[in-house]
Amino acid sequence: MNERYLLMIPGPIEFDLAVLRAMAVKTPSHIAPEFIEAFGEVLERLREVFLTSSGQPFVVAGSGTLAMDMAAANLVETGDKALVINTGYFSDRFAAILERYGAQVSQVRAELGDVPPLEEVEEALRQDDFKLMAITHVDTSTGVVADVKALAELAQRYGALSIVDGVCATAGEECRQEEWGIDVYLTASQKAIGVPPGLALLVASPGAIEAFKRRRAPVVNYYADWANWLPIMEAYEARRPSYFATPPVNLIYALKESLAQILAEGMEARFQRHRIISDAFKAALSALGLRQVPLDSAKAAHTMTAIYYPEGVDRTLLAEIKANGVVVAGGLHPAIKDKYFRVGHMGAVSPGDILATVGAIEKALAAFGYELELGEGLSAAQRMLVGLG
Repeated sequence: MNERYLLMIPGPIEFDLAVLRAMAVKTPSHIAPEFIEAFGEVLERLREVFLTSSGQPFVVAGSGTLAMDMAAANLVETGDKALVINTGYFSDRFAAILERYGAQVSQVRAELGDVPPLEEVEEALRQDDFKLMAITHVDTSTGVVADVKALAELAQRYGALSIVDGVCATAGEECRQEEWGIDVYLTASQKAIGVPPGLALLVASPGAIEAFKRRRAPVVNYYADWANWLPIMEAYEARRPSYFATPPVNLIYALKESLAQILAEGMEARFQRHRIISDAFKAALSALGLRQVPLDSAKAAHTMTAIYYPEGVDRTLLAEIKANGVVVAGGLHPAIKDKYFRVGHMGAVSPGDILATVGAIEKALAAFGYELELGEGLSAAQRMLVGLG
């Protein structure tokens, strides 16, 4: 049994050593000049990663669910109508959060492994006056990717704010917040952003901030209230000390390093690398005869893959894969939880990581008596990875 494992789940991911070293600095005061400078740089770099020049970044101690909570708490008032584009478990969660803040939620649901047709979404938007539309860019429970560009355009056309959960997508899946007209794009640190868990990240468009300022009633969630956080973000970006709640200082330093690495790679190159890595891994699965949860390859995420167990194999396969040195995740969607497993391939993931994962899966399947030719998946992946460093 290996004592060191390659972590290939859909978050937390494997982190770059430079990011971990940045997090290990001696903790300064949250109003020390060097930290204020670091935080200011983080806010500026987030705009570059989210591809927006006008958005307002928020960096808050918390998880991706907190980022979802902040979007809902600040933009929803009792009685507002919200449309959820439902592609899985985390779409259900977004609907529950919106309802908690008093929204009247309607949903356009997809068949498991699919995304709702744009025609159905547009028909729903025609039927009512929605204040906002919530979209899960990549639902981690199904490995399905939504057409965020087209959906955000529909939201604009019908006067709804668009909120996109990019937790399993940001800095991996292509997204251009300003160009595509996305009002709120949110994520968490532990996925393709490449920082250990603990940061809720959100960028709000000028339109979203204006909608917040037009609220008739105060935000009912004290910690999530933009009225508390907006002055803090503005102060740090202006390189001035300010205080509402103590920021996670060491995680901010790690985020600064990770964002610098992301921008050094370049967003276009990063999107392309994730596409190639994903295509290689999925080619390996196809060569092994394994079926994926997304019904259409065009709707499969590039940051992760959801894979059905073959006939005669169950979730004990996960322990066998781990015995081969790689940790993958079990199922999450309640309807198929015990029928599939999930592999994350985002952030600093390398071709070598993909090959190690494919090899571990091949060996595990062989141990279960699954009929395959060892190396077949590896060969398929290697053909796709040629030329990728």
